[in-house]
Amino acid sequence: MSKLHTPFRYDYVGSFLRPERLKKARADYESGKINKAELIAVEDDCIRELVAKVKELGYHVITDGEFRRSTWHLDFMWGFNGVEHRKTVDGNTTFDAEAAMIDDTYMVGKISVKNHPFVEHFKFVKALEDENTVAKQTIPSPGQFYAYFTGAELLADTLAYYGTEEAFAEDVIKAYNEFVAEIYAAGCRNLQFDDCVWGGMVNPKLAVALTGRSGEALEEYKKLMLKLNNEVVAAAPEDLLINTHVCRGNYHSTFFSSGAYDSVADLLFGEENVNAYYLEYDDERSGGFAPLAKVSGDKKVVLGLVTTKTPALENKELVINRIHEAAKYVPLDRLYLSPQCGFASCEIGNKLTEEEQWAKLKLVKEIAEEVWG
Repeated sequence: MSKLHTPFRYDYVGSFLRPERLKKARADYESGKINKAELIAVEDDCIRELVAKVKELGYHVITDGEFRRSTWHLDFMWGFNGVEHRKTVDGNTTFDAEAAMIDDTYMVGKISVKNHPFVEHFKFVKALEDENTVAKQTIPSPGQFYAYFTGAELLADTLAYYGTEEAFAEDVIKAYNEFVAEIYAAGCRNLQFDDCVWGGMVNPKLAVALTGRSGEALEEYKKLMLKLNNEVVAAAPEDLLINTHVCRGNYHSTFFSSGAYDSVADLLFGEENVNAYYLEYDDERSGGFAPLAKVSGDKKVVLGLVTTKTPALENKELVINRIHEAAKYVPLDRLYLSPQCGFASCEIGNKLTEEEQWAKLKLVKEIAEEVWG
């Protein structure tokens, strides 16, 4: 088993642009032209090619690129008993005025999990590790899962099955602990919580709209998100590293939220008990680095200074200058570099080519090697 641990000086969030033949295979499967086994065979081949390319670039972490998913978060939820989904018709979430075609996902009973499909997905990537690489698994955070089903739109449906939000929160923790046990038994030692909740909370108006809460009720809701994440972290095996990624939306090169980290820094940076934060910092919507002063203990910060939303390559010196600016608040030896998010949080992917994607990762590595040696 690989003893390597995330984050690495040059790193990435997790998802990659889907190759055209993978997109075609999925479309063919959905139209009935190929069967599930034939789709999986294409997925397997594309994942092997992805991992080989990542290794060729000299990166030390490998993922399946989320090639078996439609979205970064909902496919994980579909692996739970009590959760169902159907194709959306008109688009159901607005990203910078673009409607996202993401499946409607809803509860049909109390949640539980056993033999989650992501465990088998992870085993496939785990088998591709070598002495220089380690596999990591990305999943939505417990708080993200809870927030999805207790937001303004779905709270009433959730309460129809649970009666109280507290009862639902208890089942989220229980189900996540079961998943963590399964993925750990499969050999996972690097787990990443992807968490757009905090990215939404940085925008006061959006936070109220999404949650249906304001004032003290909203503050208590934030504390509950923190509690859910921390309880799952606390129950995990000691040698399972859990990091988190915070994003403001990343659909087809658009965004969902804007705002600096200041308003969530005390809870997110001060009290969430993760090993490292992968943070979006690719444009002015993310604010400055001053909130990083709230990062407690010896936790690490992965600076997402290179964007996955546009193909233009960043100026190397400007990125280096920004790293040193961030080092005023977190020591340089606890800082790392990555793109701000994945290249394809949803199947549609961002607006750049695969070649431009790889150029971004080459740049991240070049900068990291220049800064940290």
